[in-house]
Amino acid sequence: MRVLGIETSCDETGVAVYDTARTGADGLLAHAVYSQIALHAEYGGVVPELASRDHVRKLLPLVRQTLAEAGLDTADLDGVAYTAGPGLVGALLVGAGVARSLAWALDLPAVGVHHMEGHLLAPLIENDPPKPPFVALLVSGGHTQLVEVDAIGQYRLLGETLDDAAGEAFDKTAKLMGLPYPGGPQLARLAEQGTPGRYRFARPMTDRPGLDFSFSGLKTQVLLAWRDSDQSEQTRADIARGFEDAVVDTLAIKCERALDEAGCDTLIVAGGVGANQRLRAKLQAMAQKRGGRVCFPRMELCTDNGAMIAYAGALRLEAGQREDAQVKVTPRWDMATLPAV
Repeated sequence: MRVLGIETSCDETGVAVYDTARTGADGLLAHAVYSQIALHAEYGGVVPELASRDHVRKLLPLVRQTLAEAGLDTADLDGVAYTAGPGLVGALLVGAGVARSLAWALDLPAVGVHHMEGHLLAPLIENDPPKPPFVALLVSGGHTQLVEVDAIGQYRLLGETLDDAAGEAFDKTAKLMGLPYPGGPQLARLAEQGTPGRYRFARPMTDRPGLDFSFSGLKTQVLLAWRDSDQSEQTRADIARGFEDAVVDTLAIKCERALDEAGCDTLIVAGGVGANQRLRAKLQAMAQKRGGRVCFPRMELCTDNGAMIAYAGALRLEAGQREDAQVKVTPRWDMATLPAV
């Protein structure tokens, strides 16, 4: 089954084609992502109306480009998948409208995909993918969650952030130290030049039981340290390193607790912060020590992309799930309400 996937939940326009007749990475026939970073940079964050309009401009050309790269025509498709939520309502409606229109015109089945399920399944678009049960760490600018996965579509939330998501904390911390938008990747690069241990910040909520997260207090600690410092470039790098170490340690501690609670040793990590090299190394070391396994998507599939939507949609379409012709999205959507595959 060849499925066209469309992702427009926020500030990336993503399109991909996945073929279920092939396995793992071979099934991804083509994918392309257009980022709106340059568009939103002057505002210091995503402007929803501008994001929606840019999706309108970029989506159809990207569909044509992706099909051409896959060596396919629209007549070769067997289904269409699109992000139906969560996300910015205007941006979601652009992708849903295009997807539903294509499906109607081509007389194809279509299915709306949960954005976070797409991220969760992204590590499975690789060779030798893990099989459930496993624990998933979903860590991005909008979400930080630990999820127990018994099967595709059977999810139990183990813990989540009570305030800022990890990626959001990266971005806000970078902004308060004067780094340009988008701040998270800038801060991670700066941390490479920092002196380990010069600044040590708290590992939030690790001194008590539970699997929830909180990063707002950590952000405040960094602000106070920055204000009281000489604000030199080296100090900025040292503070960035201290902040990154605190976030990485916190995520690793909670992941190990989640594996213990779920009674398994397989962890998958997805979302934009999953591209962080220090986090990857820390979790690899933790998994190796336990005799377990940790799986990540390739770098270009950590951020929002059409490949994860095409793959997740293909699984649901093959299971007979599909949407009617109505164009509808769900900006707030609990993943636990999804039907099993």
